[in-house]
Amino acid sequence: MKLRIALVTLLGLALAGYLLSSVGLRAVLTAATSVGWGGFAILCLCALLLFQLLGTAWYTLLPRSYALGVSVFIWARMVRDSASEALPFSQVGGMALGVRAAILGGVGSPVAVASMVVDVTTEMLAQIAYVGVGILILSARAPATPLARSLTTIFSIGLLLAAAGGGIFLTLQRYGHHWVARQIAGRLSASSGAFTATAAATLDTIYRSRSRIGLSIALHLLGWVGAAACTWLALRLIGARVDFPSVVAMESLVYAARSAAFIVPNALGVQEGAYAVLAPLVGISEQVGLAVSLIRRARDIAVGIPILIAWQLLEGRQALARTSAGSPVTAHRDRSGAAVGEGDKEE
Repeated sequence: MKLRIALVTLLGLALAGYLLSSVGLRAVLTAATSVGWGGFAILCLCALLLFQLLGTAWYTLLPRSYALGVSVFIWARMVRDSASEALPFSQVGGMALGVRAAILGGVGSPVAVASMVVDVTTEMLAQIAYVGVGILILSARAPATPLARSLTTIFSIGLLLAAAGGGIFLTLQRYGHHWVARQIAGRLSASSGAFTATAAATLDTIYRSRSRIGLSIALHLLGWVGAAACTWLALRLIGARVDFPSVVAMESLVYAARSAAFIVPNALGVQEGAYAVLAPLVGISEQVGLAVSLIRRARDIAVGIPILIAWQLLEGRQALARTSAGSPVTAHRDRSGAAVGEGDKEE
């Protein structure tokens, strides 16, 4: 597995390097640095604001009876995305760290995992709608070239497959939540009996409220649009003049490409390739498209690394607290009411 990830990462780096060199590294860097330190700080602030929205979309899935604060889920989402973007992890690895951050904040491990699964689902459903809008805009505005027609067809087929897969995944969670919980337990818990029961009950509780599901989807859709707004702002700071619908079309399809290549750490090469292909179709040069990609990666590192350092400090503090209590592994009562210890396994 490590060898495969290393090979995929190297291939992604090679593709990104090839694109930058073929388009013109100096031109790309000139465009990227034109945002200035002040503009870059504004873009970092935009990312932090998006975390508030995305964390709230996760938090809103759980009823108030769980007595959990929204700040826990905002923080967990920050850790999740920071790990996915700033570390050589796939998106799945980032999700695992996000769950760990929620548990550290006092969320019961089965509740954290089950709610994260639903949050990923509502985000995926919102993305399907977002990509659909992007395809419509691209088909209406892009030049009638063979490349544009081919891309529209490819993304349309991918959208239909994603919608079918999302429907199956949603049905499994809604009506086969005990099976889903057993799959989760088999991977995350050595003593999976209580874990499975609580995770299944959480899934059932969440899906009983269509209003909470709908609100989470709406917030995620707003988050996707907000991410496009951040890119539009980056383009304005560079000096490119493009209207917002065109940016939505480009961003939605870039994220679709990233999601399809979820196994590639940080979507290395995939993101750059998507920007290089899609930018000219919405009236942006390849150099500016790649500059936006570099700015995004720099922003993700600048925001993500301090978040991950803070998370590690919190983990270390909790480990010291357990040790000072008299035992390396001391059970404690989490907010799901289950006794858990090191590794978040049921005691």
